[in-house]
Amino acid sequence: METIVCPMGGGATRLYSALTQTRGSSPLPLTLSQQPDNTNLDPAFCQEQKGSPACPPDPAELLRQCEEALGDRPDRLHRKFTHLDDGDNAPSSPIRVMQWNILAQALGEGLDSFVQCPPEALSWSRRKYLILEEILTYRPHILCLQEVDHYYDTLQPVLAGLGYSSNFCPKPWSPCLDVEGNNGPDGCALFFDQSRYELVDSASIRLSAIRIPTNQVAVVTMLRCRSTGRCVCVAVTHLKARSGWEWLRGAQGSDLLRHLQTLVHKHGGDPAGAPSADIPLLICGDFNAVPTEEVYRRFAASPLGLDSAYKKLSQDGLTEPEYTTWKIRPTGECCSTLDYIWYSRHTLRVDAVLDMPTEEQIGPNRLPSFTYPSDHLSLVCDFSFKEED
Repeated sequence: METIVCPMGGGATRLYSALTQTRGSSPLPLTLSQQPDNTNLDPAFCQEQKGSPACPPDPAELLRQCEEALGDRPDRLHRKFTHLDDGDNAPSSPIRVMQWNILAQALGEGLDSFVQCPPEALSWSRRKYLILEEILTYRPHILCLQEVDHYYDTLQPVLAGLGYSSNFCPKPWSPCLDVEGNNGPDGCALFFDQSRYELVDSASIRLSAIRIPTNQVAVVTMLRCRSTGRCVCVAVTHLKARSGWEWLRGAQGSDLLRHLQTLVHKHGGDPAGAPSADIPLLICGDFNAVPTEEVYRRFAASPLGLDSAYKKLSQDGLTEPEYTTWKIRPTGECCSTLDYIWYSRHTLRVDAVLDMPTEEQIGPNRLPSFTYPSDHLSLVCDFSFKEED
Protein backbone atom coordinates (compact mmCIF):
# COMPACT_ATOMS: atom_id res chain seq x y z
CA MET A 1 0.00 0.00 0.00
CA GLU A 2 1.36 3.39 -0.93
CA THR A 3 1.69 5.78 1.98
CA ILE A 4 0.43 9.32 1.40
CA VAL A 5 2.57 11.81 3.26
CA CYS A 6 1.41 15.34 4.02
CA PRO A 7 4.21 17.92 4.15
CA MET A 8 3.75 19.35 7.63
CA GLY A 9 7.00 21.20 8.21
CA GLY A 10 9.84 20.66 10.64
CA GLY A 11 7.60 19.84 13.59
CA ALA A 12 6.92 16.36 12.26
CA THR A 13 10.63 15.68 11.81
CA ARG A 14 11.39 16.77 15.37
CA LEU A 15 8.47 14.70 16.62
CA TYR A 16 9.90 11.71 14.77
CA SER A 17 13.29 12.31 16.38
CA ALA A 18 11.85 12.66 19.87
CA LEU A 19 10.09 9.32 19.55
CA THR A 20 13.20 7.46 18.39
CA GLN A 21 15.59 8.48 21.17
CA THR A 22 17.06 5.88 23.52
CA ARG A 23 18.22 6.36 27.08
CA GLY A 24 21.70 7.03 25.79
CA SER A 25 20.32 9.76 23.52
CA SER A 26 21.29 7.74 20.46
CA PRO A 27 18.68 7.33 17.74
CA LEU A 28 17.37 3.89 16.99
CA PRO A 29 18.82 2.33 13.84
CA LEU A 30 16.83 3.34 10.77
CA THR A 31 16.69 1.88 7.31
CA LEU A 32 16.89 4.12 4.24
CA SER A 33 13.10 4.10 3.98
CA GLN A 34 12.80 5.30 7.58
CA GLN A 35 14.86 8.48 7.55
CA PRO A 36 13.45 11.47 9.45
CA ASP A 37 12.75 13.46 6.27
CA ASN A 38 9.77 11.14 5.80
CA THR A 39 7.13 12.80 7.98
CA ASN A 40 5.10 9.60 8.17
CA LEU A 41 5.70 8.53 11.76
CA ASP A 42 4.70 4.93 11.49
CA PRO A 43 7.79 3.03 10.23
CA ALA A 44 10.07 4.37 12.96
CA PHE A 45 7.79 3.08 15.68
CA CYS A 46 8.32 -0.50 14.60
CA GLN A 47 12.04 -0.35 15.41
CA GLU A 48 13.54 -1.79 18.59
CA GLN A 49 17.05 -1.80 20.00
CA LYS A 50 17.97 -4.70 22.25
CA GLY A 51 19.04 -3.71 25.74
CA SER A 52 18.23 -0.05 25.17
CA PRO A 53 14.50 0.66 25.48
CA ALA A 54 13.20 3.91 24.08
CA CYS A 55 13.21 6.71 26.64
CA PRO A 56 9.71 8.14 27.11
CA PRO A 57 9.71 11.64 25.63
CA ASP A 58 8.28 14.51 27.62
CA PRO A 59 4.51 14.45 26.96
CA ALA A 60 4.21 18.25 27.01
CA GLU A 61 6.97 18.62 24.43
CA LEU A 62 5.49 15.82 22.35
CA LEU A 63 2.12 17.59 22.43
CA ARG A 64 3.71 20.84 21.31
CA GLN A 65 5.41 19.04 18.42
CA CYS A 66 2.12 17.40 17.39
CA GLU A 67 0.52 20.83 17.28
CA GLU A 68 3.41 22.19 15.25
CA ALA A 69 3.24 19.24 12.86
CA LEU A 70 -0.42 20.01 12.19
CA GLY A 71 0.53 23.52 11.09
CA ASP A 72 -2.18 26.07 10.33
CA ARG A 73 -5.54 24.55 11.16
CA PRO A 74 -8.64 25.63 13.07
CA ASP A 75 -8.34 25.62 16.86
CA ARG A 76 -8.97 22.24 18.42
CA LEU A 77 -12.02 21.68 20.62
CA HIS A 78 -11.25 23.31 23.97
CA ARG A 79 -13.06 21.45 26.73
CA LYS A 80 -13.04 21.95 30.49
CA PHE A 81 -13.35 19.61 33.44
CA THR A 82 -16.30 19.85 35.77
CA HIS A 83 -14.96 19.11 39.25
CA LEU A 84 -17.38 17.43 41.63
CA ASP A 85 -17.23 18.33 45.30
CA ASP A 86 -18.75 15.60 47.40
CA GLY A 87 -17.37 17.08 50.61
CA ASP A 88 -14.52 14.57 50.78
CA ASN A 89 -10.82 15.30 50.78
CA ALA A 90 -8.84 15.47 47.56
CA PRO A 91 -8.12 12.01 46.12
CA SER A 92 -4.80 10.54 47.17
CA SER A 93 -4.45 8.40 44.05
CA PRO A 94 -6.58 9.73 41.18
CA ILE A 95 -7.38 7.52 38.19
CA ARG A 96 -7.84 9.38 34.92
CA VAL A 97 -9.73 7.28 32.37
CA MET A 98 -10.27 8.09 28.69
CA GLN A 99 -12.88 6.32 26.55
CA TRP A 100 -12.74 6.97 22.80
CA ASN A 101 -13.86 5.46 19.53
CA ILE A 102 -11.08 6.96 17.38
CA LEU A 103 -12.67 5.97 14.01
CA ALA A 104 -10.91 3.24 12.07
CA GLN A 105 -8.88 4.75 9.24
CA ALA A 106 -10.19 2.30 6.65
CA LEU A 107 -13.81 3.05 7.64
CA GLY A 108 -13.31 6.81 7.73
CA GLU A 109 -11.89 6.86 4.23
CA GLY A 110 -14.08 4.05 2.93
CA LEU A 111 -17.36 2.73 4.26
CA ASP A 112 -18.55 5.44 6.66
CA SER A 113 -19.19 8.13 4.01
CA PHE A 114 -18.89 11.35 5.99
CA VAL A 115 -20.33 13.50 3.24
CA GLN A 116 -19.57 16.88 4.85
CA CYS A 117 -15.97 16.06 5.80
CA PRO A 118 -13.25 17.05 3.29
CA PRO A 119 -11.19 14.03 2.16
CA GLU A 120 -7.96 15.76 3.26
CA ALA A 121 -9.24 15.85 6.85
CA LEU A 122 -9.61 12.06 6.76
CA SER A 123 -6.03 11.27 5.71
CA TRP A 124 -4.07 9.19 8.20
CA SER A 125 -1.05 11.44 7.80
CA ARG A 126 -3.17 14.16 9.44
CA ARG A 127 -5.49 12.20 11.71
CA LYS A 128 -2.72 10.40 13.59
CA TYR A 129 -1.41 13.73 14.89
CA LEU A 130 -4.91 14.80 15.97
CA ILE A 131 -5.44 11.48 17.76
CA LEU A 132 -2.09 11.78 19.54
CA GLU A 133 -2.88 15.39 20.39
CA GLU A 134 -6.15 14.42 22.06
CA ILE A 135 -4.50 11.69 24.13
CA LEU A 136 -1.52 13.87 25.10
CA THR A 137 -3.80 16.77 26.07
CA TYR A 138 -5.53 14.73 28.78
CA ARG A 139 -2.79 12.15 29.57
CA PRO A 140 -5.06 9.40 30.92
CA HIS A 141 -3.70 6.74 33.24
CA ILE A 142 -6.04 4.24 31.58
CA LEU A 143 -6.93 4.60 27.90
CA CYS A 144 -9.71 2.57 26.25
CA LEU A 145 -10.02 2.78 22.47
CA GLN A 146 -12.29 1.29 19.81
CA GLU A 147 -11.94 1.07 16.02
CA VAL A 148 -8.17 0.80 16.30
CA ASP A 149 -6.64 -0.29 12.99
CA HIS A 150 -3.21 1.32 13.46
CA TYR A 151 -2.27 -0.38 16.72
CA TYR A 152 1.02 -2.05 15.78
CA ASP A 153 2.49 0.63 13.55
CA THR A 154 1.49 3.75 15.48
CA LEU A 155 -0.47 3.68 18.72
CA GLN A 156 1.28 0.85 20.56
CA PRO A 157 4.84 2.01 19.80
CA VAL A 158 4.13 5.70 20.46
CA LEU A 159 2.32 5.07 23.73
CA ALA A 160 4.87 2.47 24.81
CA GLY A 161 7.43 5.25 24.43
CA LEU A 162 5.34 7.26 26.89
CA GLY A 163 5.32 4.43 29.43
CA TYR A 164 2.06 2.67 28.56
CA SER A 165 1.56 -1.08 28.40
CA SER A 166 -1.33 -2.36 26.30
CA ASN A 167 -3.47 -5.16 24.95
CA PHE A 168 -5.24 -5.29 21.60
CA CYS A 169 -8.03 -7.56 20.40
CA PRO A 170 -9.06 -7.36 16.70
CA LYS A 171 -12.53 -8.21 15.48
CA PRO A 172 -12.73 -11.67 13.87
CA TRP A 173 -14.34 -10.24 10.70
CA SER A 174 -13.41 -6.59 10.65
CA PRO A 175 -15.22 -4.48 8.03
CA CYS A 176 -11.91 -2.69 7.51
CA LEU A 177 -10.70 -5.69 5.55
CA ASP A 178 -13.31 -4.94 2.86
CA VAL A 179 -11.65 -1.58 2.14
CA GLU A 180 -8.90 -1.49 -0.47
CA GLY A 181 -5.52 -0.54 0.97
CA ASN A 182 -6.60 -1.27 4.55
CA ASN A 183 -4.15 -1.55 7.44
CA GLY A 184 -5.60 -4.76 8.86
CA PRO A 185 -8.58 -5.43 11.13
CA ASP A 186 -9.86 -2.92 13.67
CA GLY A 187 -10.45 -3.81 17.27
CA CYS A 188 -10.37 -2.70 20.89
CA ALA A 189 -7.20 -1.60 22.69
CA LEU A 190 -6.57 -0.97 26.37
CA PHE A 191 -3.53 1.02 27.53
CA PHE A 192 -2.38 1.70 31.09
CA ASP A 193 0.39 3.77 32.66
CA GLN A 194 2.99 1.31 33.92
CA SER A 195 4.35 3.80 36.45
CA ARG A 196 0.99 3.74 38.25
CA TYR A 197 -0.29 0.21 37.65
CA GLU A 198 1.04 -3.29 37.37
CA LEU A 199 -0.68 -5.98 35.35
CA VAL A 200 -2.34 -8.75 37.34
CA ASP A 201 -4.40 -10.47 34.64
CA SER A 202 -5.76 -9.83 31.17
CA ALA A 203 -8.13 -11.50 28.75
CA SER A 204 -9.27 -10.89 25.20
CA ILE A 205 -12.89 -11.89 24.80
CA ARG A 206 -15.00 -12.65 21.78
CA LEU A 207 -18.48 -11.74 22.93
CA SER A 208 -21.27 -14.28 22.52
CA ALA A 209 -25.03 -14.06 22.16
CA ILE A 210 -27.03 -17.09 23.28
CA ARG A 211 -23.69 -18.97 23.36
CA ILE A 212 -23.02 -18.13 19.71
CA PRO A 213 -19.75 -16.23 19.09
CA THR A 214 -20.25 -12.80 17.50
CA ASN A 215 -17.99 -10.36 15.68
CA GLN A 216 -17.66 -8.03 18.68
CA VAL A 217 -14.84 -8.19 21.22
CA ALA A 218 -13.67 -6.88 24.58
CA VAL A 219 -10.38 -6.56 26.43
CA VAL A 220 -10.56 -7.06 30.20
CA THR A 221 -7.56 -6.24 32.40
CA MET A 222 -6.97 -6.53 36.13
CA LEU A 223 -4.57 -3.85 37.36
CA ARG A 224 -3.00 -3.19 40.75
CA CYS A 225 -2.38 0.40 41.79
CA ARG A 226 1.28 0.71 42.79
CA SER A 227 0.64 3.43 45.39
CA THR A 228 -2.36 1.93 47.18
CA GLY A 229 -2.00 -1.78 46.38
CA ARG A 230 -5.67 -1.88 45.41
CA CYS A 231 -6.88 -3.64 42.29
CA VAL A 232 -9.20 -2.32 39.62
CA CYS A 233 -10.75 -4.32 36.81
CA VAL A 234 -10.96 -2.43 33.50
CA ALA A 235 -12.82 -3.45 30.34
CA VAL A 236 -13.12 -1.93 26.88
CA THR A 237 -15.67 -3.04 24.31
CA HIS A 238 -17.47 -2.08 21.11
CA LEU A 239 -20.93 -3.59 20.71
CA LYS A 240 -22.82 -4.34 17.50
CA ALA A 241 -23.84 -1.27 15.50
CA ARG A 242 -27.03 -0.35 13.63
CA SER A 243 -30.72 -0.29 14.32
CA GLY A 244 -32.45 -3.65 14.49
CA TRP A 245 -29.68 -5.28 16.51
CA GLU A 246 -30.83 -4.15 19.96
CA TRP A 247 -31.37 -7.73 21.09
CA LEU A 248 -27.83 -8.67 20.10
CA ARG A 249 -26.30 -5.73 21.97
CA GLY A 250 -28.30 -6.77 25.02
CA ALA A 251 -26.97 -10.32 24.80
CA GLN A 252 -23.39 -9.11 24.24
CA GLY A 253 -23.65 -6.81 27.26
CA SER A 254 -24.88 -9.64 29.44
CA ASP A 255 -22.01 -11.83 28.24
CA LEU A 256 -19.46 -9.14 29.13
CA LEU A 257 -21.00 -8.69 32.58
CA ARG A 258 -20.66 -12.46 33.17
CA HIS A 259 -16.98 -12.37 32.20
CA LEU A 260 -16.36 -9.44 34.54
CA GLN A 261 -18.11 -11.17 37.41
CA THR A 262 -15.96 -14.25 36.82
CA LEU A 263 -12.71 -12.27 36.80
CA VAL A 264 -13.61 -10.32 39.94
CA HIS A 265 -14.55 -13.59 41.63
CA LYS A 266 -11.21 -15.11 40.59
CA HIS A 267 -9.09 -12.33 42.07
CA GLY A 268 -11.26 -11.22 44.98
CA GLY A 269 -12.57 -12.77 48.13
CA ASP A 270 -11.05 -15.07 50.71
CA PRO A 271 -9.09 -18.30 50.12
CA ALA A 272 -12.33 -20.24 50.15
CA GLY A 273 -13.33 -18.41 46.99
CA ALA A 274 -16.05 -16.15 48.34
CA PRO A 275 -16.58 -13.26 45.92
CA SER A 276 -15.40 -9.79 46.93
CA ALA A 277 -17.08 -6.47 46.26
CA ASP A 278 -13.80 -4.66 46.92
CA ILE A 279 -12.48 -4.79 43.36
CA PRO A 280 -13.88 -1.80 41.47
CA LEU A 281 -14.92 -2.06 37.84
CA LEU A 282 -14.38 0.44 35.03
CA ILE A 283 -16.14 -0.47 31.78
CA CYS A 284 -15.58 1.76 28.78
CA GLY A 285 -17.09 1.39 25.37
CA ASP A 286 -18.97 2.42 22.32
CA PHE A 287 -22.15 0.53 23.11
CA ASN A 288 -23.93 1.70 19.93
CA ALA A 289 -26.93 2.01 22.22
CA VAL A 290 -28.89 5.03 23.41
CA PRO A 291 -29.76 5.22 27.14
CA THR A 292 -33.27 3.87 26.60
CA GLU A 293 -31.98 0.63 25.13
CA GLU A 294 -32.04 -2.73 26.89
CA VAL A 295 -28.25 -3.14 27.16
CA TYR A 296 -28.01 0.19 29.00
CA ARG A 297 -30.72 -0.91 31.43
CA ARG A 298 -28.91 -4.21 32.03
CA PHE A 299 -25.72 -2.41 33.02
CA ALA A 300 -27.58 0.07 35.20
CA ALA A 301 -29.44 -2.76 37.00
CA SER A 302 -26.47 -5.13 37.25
CA PRO A 303 -25.74 -6.66 40.68
CA LEU A 304 -22.18 -5.41 40.13
CA GLY A 305 -23.38 -1.97 41.27
CA LEU A 306 -22.56 0.04 38.17
CA ASP A 307 -23.32 3.65 37.30
CA SER A 308 -22.54 5.82 34.28
CA ALA A 309 -20.00 8.54 35.07
CA TYR A 310 -21.17 11.06 32.48
CA LYS A 311 -24.54 11.44 34.17
CA LYS A 312 -22.59 13.57 36.66
CA LEU A 313 -22.56 16.39 34.09
CA SER A 314 -26.34 16.76 34.26
CA GLN A 315 -28.08 18.99 36.77
CA ASP A 316 -30.06 16.11 38.25
CA GLY A 317 -27.20 13.62 38.07
CA LEU A 318 -29.53 11.18 36.31
CA THR A 319 -29.29 12.17 32.64
CA GLU A 320 -26.72 11.26 30.01
CA PRO A 321 -25.25 13.94 27.70
CA GLU A 322 -27.30 14.87 24.63
CA TYR A 323 -24.61 13.41 22.38
CA THR A 324 -21.28 11.62 22.30
CA THR A 325 -21.28 11.30 18.50
CA TRP A 326 -22.45 13.74 15.83
CA LYS A 327 -22.01 13.03 12.13
CA ILE A 328 -23.60 13.52 8.72
CA ARG A 329 -23.88 10.55 6.36
CA PRO A 330 -25.78 10.14 3.09
CA THR A 331 -28.73 8.83 5.14
CA GLY A 332 -28.85 12.02 7.19
CA GLU A 333 -27.58 13.58 10.40
CA CYS A 334 -26.97 11.44 13.48
CA CYS A 335 -26.64 13.06 16.91
CA SER A 336 -26.84 10.60 19.79
CA THR A 337 -25.28 9.22 22.95
CA LEU A 338 -23.63 5.84 22.38
CA ASP A 339 -20.43 5.96 24.48
CA TYR A 340 -20.12 5.36 28.22
CA ILE A 341 -17.77 4.98 31.16
CA TRP A 342 -19.38 2.68 33.71
CA TYR A 343 -17.90 2.43 37.21
CA SER A 344 -18.51 0.69 40.54
CA ARG A 345 -20.42 3.31 42.49
CA HIS A 346 -19.79 1.68 45.89
CA THR A 347 -16.00 1.56 45.59
CA LEU A 348 -15.13 4.42 43.21
CA ARG A 349 -15.89 8.11 43.35
CA VAL A 350 -16.15 10.41 40.32
CA ASP A 351 -14.03 13.51 41.01
CA ALA A 352 -14.08 15.26 37.61
CA VAL A 353 -15.72 14.89 34.20
CA LEU A 354 -14.59 16.45 30.92
CA ASP A 355 -17.46 18.45 29.47
CA MET A 356 -18.89 18.01 25.99
CA PRO A 357 -18.22 20.61 23.29
CA THR A 358 -21.11 22.78 22.18
CA GLU A 359 -22.84 22.57 18.81
CA GLU A 360 -21.10 25.82 17.87
CA GLN A 361 -17.68 24.35 18.71
CA ILE A 362 -18.38 21.21 16.69
CA GLY A 363 -19.44 23.25 13.68
CA PRO A 364 -22.11 22.89 10.99
CA ASN A 365 -20.35 20.04 9.16
CA ARG A 366 -20.18 18.03 12.39
CA LEU A 367 -17.57 15.28 12.92
CA PRO A 368 -14.96 14.27 11.88
CA SER A 369 -13.33 17.50 10.68
CA PHE A 370 -10.03 19.33 10.36
CA THR A 371 -10.49 20.12 14.06
CA TYR A 372 -11.34 16.64 15.35
CA PRO A 373 -10.26 13.23 14.00
CA SER A 374 -13.25 11.06 14.93
CA ASP A 375 -17.02 11.05 14.69
CA HIS A 376 -17.09 10.14 18.40
CA LEU A 377 -16.03 12.50 21.19
CA SER A 378 -13.61 11.29 23.83
CA LEU A 379 -14.93 10.83 27.37
CA VAL A 380 -12.49 11.59 30.20
CA CYS A 381 -13.13 11.15 33.92
CA ASP A 382 -11.08 11.33 37.10
CA PHE A 383 -11.91 8.65 39.67
CA SER A 384 -10.58 7.79 43.09
CA PHE A 385 -10.96 4.86 45.45
CA LYS A 386 -13.53 5.38 48.17
CA GLU A 387 -12.17 4.93 51.66
CA GLU A 388 -12.64 1.42 52.99
CA ASP A 389 -14.77 1.00 56.11
